[in-house]
Amino acid sequence: MTRIKENAGGVQIKVRVQPRASRNQVVGWMEESLKVRLTAPPVEGEANAALVRFLAEYFRLPRSAVSLITGSTSRQKIVQLVGISAAEVLRRVNS
Repeated sequence: MTRIKENAGGVQIKVRVQPRASRNQVVGWMEESLKVRLTAPPVEGEANAALVRFLAEYFRLPRSAVSLITGSTSRQKIVQLVGISAAEVLRRVNS
């Protein structure tokens, strides 16, 4: 999978999560993944919930438009974003 995979509803992106960071932020592309730092700890799904909230806010989407496809127990995840194009994802990350 490349960085962004478009499908009927939106896009899927690979995300590399760094939990327990000093602040929530998108670092940028790291190889084929979008690196995201989160303040949440990686316990009991807290980091996953924080990732969904943060990406929804970052990409200006409703929370219901962001879902975790794979990687619920891993730092490497695949996230589905509904209602946004690959070009828009790239524009927001690279700006």
